[in-house]
Amino acid sequence: MNKLLIPCVYLKKGKLVQGFKNSHVISDDPASFCQKLSVNGADALILFDLSDGDTEHEESLLMIRKITRSMDTPVYGAGAIERLEDVKKLLYAGCRKVALNMAKRSNIELIEEAGKRFSPDKIYVCADSLEQILDDLKIIKENTSAALLLGKLFVDSFTEIPVIPVINDDTSAADILKKPGVCGISGDIVNKRSKDLFSVKDDLIKEGINMTVGKSALSWDDLKSDAAGLIPVVCQDVYTSEVLMVAYMNREAFEQTVREGIMTYYSRSRQSLWKKGDTSGHYQYVKELYTDCDNDTLLAKVVQIGGACHTGAYSCFFNELIKKDTGRTDPYSVLSDVYGVILDRKENPKEGSYTNYLFDKGIDKILKKIGEEATEIVIAAKNPEPEESKYEIADFLYHVMVLMALKGLTWEDVMEELANR
Repeated sequence: MNKLLIPCVYLKKGKLVQGFKNSHVISDDPASFCQKLSVNGADALILFDLSDGDTEHEESLLMIRKITRSMDTPVYGAGAIERLEDVKKLLYAGCRKVALNMAKRSNIELIEEAGKRFSPDKIYVCADSLEQILDDLKIIKENTSAALLLGKLFVDSFTEIPVIPVINDDTSAADILKKPGVCGISGDIVNKRSKDLFSVKDDLIKEGINMTVGKSALSWDDLKSDAAGLIPVVCQDVYTSEVLMVAYMNREAFEQTVREGIMTYYSRSRQSLWKKGDTSGHYQYVKELYTDCDNDTLLAKVVQIGGACHTGAYSCFFNELIKKDTGRTDPYSVLSDVYGVILDRKENPKEGSYTNYLFDKGIDKILKKIGEEATEIVIAAKNPEPEESKYEIADFLYHVMVLMALKGLTWEDVMEELANR
């Protein structure tokens, strides 16, 4: 099992602060700060929301959503959790897991609810002492995927559940990670070296510890570069298969990309390496890397943050030269295509457009139409023939997309939420 390095960050009033009891501001731009931690080798982030009251918590959720959208690294949400709704909101904001504080006895019932509602692999628990979890160990095992324990005192004698101790002293990271049941470490022990966690991983690998550093089935010497020592790279969206850009790699760019899991290229004009996203924040997280049959071209499938093109476009390939009607409809692209038309109507109103009529009338009218169309589906479903149901479902989805456009949601947001469930 690869061991994880997980920095802790503390969010209060839209800023990152030093810790629970230290309100010194370390960043006014939490999203950029967390993105840098991700790029520097963090395997995940533990984000403690230190909000006071519901209003501040709602503002924090918006920032958490901004943070999770700025990178592909998992964020584990903790703090400001009083009820199941708070767990749901953190997951909806993009957190991969939510950690419940065992110091609050009311969280015992909440753990069971959350584990059943969202699945155990999305729930962690926090504890300040071993006594906080022993009495409820059965509940924890059944309803969580691991325990995030605040302190190293557990790791010598407690291995019944996976442990990620939060270490805030000068204890040896290698000594902790070698303990049975420890799947990662967090806290100051990681934060202090967060500017280059890949070097930390290299040191730990030398200690015989498996760390999350990328490896390739082929080395650079197995590939066929051109006379300048370069190989072209086609970069593709891993989810949609859309071609995003084409660039080049030399040996160093290839090896850095494999090791760090973020696309790094070689600029022929500047004659230097460039990590895509260092200027724009639009990083490309490598999910798959292939070579062609001749080993002289690479295909990278990535999670793209923001747009791939320097113009701001999502893909560099937007200048249409030839387009012929195939006579076929891709059923998997229809929702995106229709949603694109709705967004265009929102940005560029068209006289006589029903979509613009709905936008002009506002959310109450849109919600009324969604309710009406949902009722029409129920009525149509009583008919044994499917045609009427098909029509009404299509009508319903259209009105839902109008609402999505109004609320700033995309199909990617919705599909990601479904995948998370």
